[in-house]
Amino acid sequence: MGDLFETLHEDEDLLVINKPAGLVCHPTKNDERSSLVGRVRLHLGADHPVHFVNRLDRETSGVVIVAKTNDAARELRRLWENREVTKIYWAIVHGHVCDEEGTIDDSLGPDESSEVVVKDCVRQDGATARTCYRTHWRFTRAEGDFTWLRIEPVTGRKHQIRIHLQHLGHPIVGDKLYGLNENWYLKFAKEELTKAEWQKLILKNQGLHARTVVFTWRGHEWQFEAEPEDEFVDFIESIESAEEDIGSI
Repeated sequence: MGDLFETLHEDEDLLVINKPAGLVCHPTKNDERSSLVGRVRLHLGADHPVHFVNRLDRETSGVVIVAKTNDAARELRRLWENREVTKIYWAIVHGHVCDEEGTIDDSLGPDESSEVVVKDCVRQDGATARTCYRTHWRFTRAEGDFTWLRIEPVTGRKHQIRIHLQHLGHPIVGDKLYGLNENWYLKFAKEELTKAEWQKLILKNQGLHARTVVFTWRGHEWQFEAEPEDEFVDFIESIESAEEDIGSI
C-alpha cells in the first residue's frame, strides 16, 4: 500500500499526508483510490474512523492532517477554529508582485455573477478574510513574468488564497476557476479543454502547495513540512538566472 500517498508522520493519534495535486479529499467516484479518504481507508482499514482536520482543494498539494481518534479530532479542530495554527503555502502567480510583503484584508462571499455555483469573490458584505504574503522570487520564462510567493492565511475561508491573489492582480498559475478565464473551469469539468487552452494554463494543476503546518498540542510543538511535486519545482528551477538563489529559501 506504499503507493497510496506519501506519509509525513504516523502514530496512534495522527496520520499526516503530503496530498498529491489532482486528488480530491472526498469521493466523487466509486474507485477507492480516486479520493484521499478512500486511500486512507485502504491504509487504516475500512472500519477505522477517518477525521480530516484540514482539507485542500483537489488541485492543491501538501500537508493534510488526519486524526485517527475522536478525541484527537475534537482537540485539533478546536485549534483550527481558534486560529492557533500557522499554515504556510507556496504559490506561483502570474506577473511580478511589486511589494516584498503585504496583507490582503478583503471579505469574501458568493460570486453571484458567475455561472459556477461554488465560486466566491471579494465583496464588502462577505465574511472577514485575511491573507499575508511575502515575495520569494520574481522570474521570467518564455510564457511571461511570474512570482513565487510565501502565503500565510490568517483566516480559513473557502478558496481564500486563490481569490485574494486574483484580487491582488496576480492569479495563481494553472488556476482554472480564479485564473485568467473561468470558462476554462467549466470546460475542464466537461473534459473539453483544448490543447491551446492547456498551454495557456501552463501547469496541469494550480501552482499552490500547502508547505508547512505548525501548532502546539498536548504540550508539544508539532511541525510538518511537505515537499512540492516535480511540476511545481521544475517550473521554478528551469530558469537559468534568478534574482535569488533558490537553495537559500
